[in-house]
Amino acid sequence: MAGTGFSTSCLSSSSNLGTCWLVLKTHNARAVPGKLPGTVRRRLSLIKAEVKYVNAEKAKELVEADGYTVLDVRDKTQFVRAHIKSCSHVPLFVENKDNDPGTIIKRQLHNNFSGLFFGLPFTKPNPEFVQSVKSQFPPESKLLVVCQEGLRSAAAASKLEEAGFENIACITSGLQTVKPGTFDSVGSTELENAGKAGLVTIQGKISTVLGTILVCAYIFVTFFPDQAEKLFQLAPTG
Repeated sequence: MAGTGFSTSCLSSSSNLGTCWLVLKTHNARAVPGKLPGTVRRRLSLIKAEVKYVNAEKAKELVEADGYTVLDVRDKTQFVRAHIKSCSHVPLFVENKDNDPGTIIKRQLHNNFSGLFFGLPFTKPNPEFVQSVKSQFPPESKLLVVCQEGLRSAAAASKLEEAGFENIACITSGLQTVKPGTFDSVGSTELENAGKAGLVTIQGKISTVLGTILVCAYIFVTFFPDQAEKLFQLAPTG
């Protein structure tokens, strides 16, 4: 009776892992394919492509030298303020316009705090996020996923990885770490400032003015003490 040996081979597929088969080979070179045992498949299923986390300079290199496409997952307001030129935009969160009583109350509370002070829109998870990305890019695409602080891009990268995308990278801590001139950008502000809005920006400007006044006053008192003393004497007292 002819002896039988076996070997394994992996057939590539659109998922992170190839489809692995057990190939039984007889001495007359006939091959009989069969799936690997369940325990082996379970172990292999634990192997995933890792998301790359890079700084802004390395991200620029991935785009310019390695052919990565920028995928911006921020909400529409931040995207309009500033975004990388020629990027694709698929928001991970979309504006929540639902009108059920619970949502109306949450939206009002949000608008009175986060919306007022930070200029953040009231949003909800985009149910079409993964499908929208799939409609634009095949799973083997090289994607640099970006957001403002790095949290949404990490969450988006995780979703895309689970959906079968193999070449995903993110900027650690987001676009707020990108210095002017690193990327060609479009918008009314720099990429690093696209997340700043609301009363926080006004407070920041006030703090800048007050800081400038205090510095000037310190310099005046230090270098012109006699004149400063005369001014203090002219100041009204309680």
